[in-house]
Amino acid sequence: MSIGQEAAIPDSKLARAITEFVRDTEMELLFNHSSRVYQFGALAGAHRGLTFDRELLYAGAMFHDVGLMPDHSSAEERFEVDGANAAREFLKAHGVPEADVYTVWTAIALHTTPGIPVHMHPVVALVTAGVEMDVLGLTYSQYSDAERQAVVSAFPRTPDFKEDIIQAFYDGIRHKPDTTFGNVKADVIADKEPGFRKGNFCSVIRASRWGGTQAAGCGCGGHN
Repeated sequence: MSIGQEAAIPDSKLARAITEFVRDTEMELLFNHSSRVYQFGALAGAHRGLTFDRELLYAGAMFHDVGLMPDHSSAEERFEVDGANAAREFLKAHGVPEADVYTVWTAIALHTTPGIPVHMHPVVALVTAGVEMDVLGLTYSQYSDAERQAVVSAFPRTPDFKEDIIQAFYDGIRHKPDTTFGNVKADVIADKEPGFRKGNFCSVIRASRWGGTQAAGCGCGGHN
């Protein structure tokens, strides 16, 4: 089954290089997931009547989880930033203009920050749209049965993809739980480590070195 040109992977030297790099870098689970993110994102762009650069969308979609892989994972940065940095290095080496590189970097860095990408550049919006469809199913009903079936036929989901992707997230971020503060990946650590205590924005405020009265029993750890 085919979904035609709306979600076709770009037939270009850059796109082929991206495919080769990501296929060699990621496990099949993440490679197929990222490929579906591109196709669902491209379809979302068509549904919304957006004009966008398919090569840049492909780069953003394919690199968005590269930061989960050990060879591209830093000790202290969010995995989203690691992936964005890997994409930036790759695209600059392939002569992509700086403005376009920045667009892809932003799309990857913000793909786990709900509510903001949709208001930004189409490539930024559509990488997140693809992620939200493939992982969360938030827009499931906005795609036809034929579209969903065609994407999954081209790049299959594992039989237990929901749990498999959560495990892949955990494996990629478990060594730096502090980087999940304030973003959705804190839920992944909490799911896998029942004793994990998420960072709390209000506690950070109350425990800061600024003077002022702190509420008794606020749980910030800044007073007895």
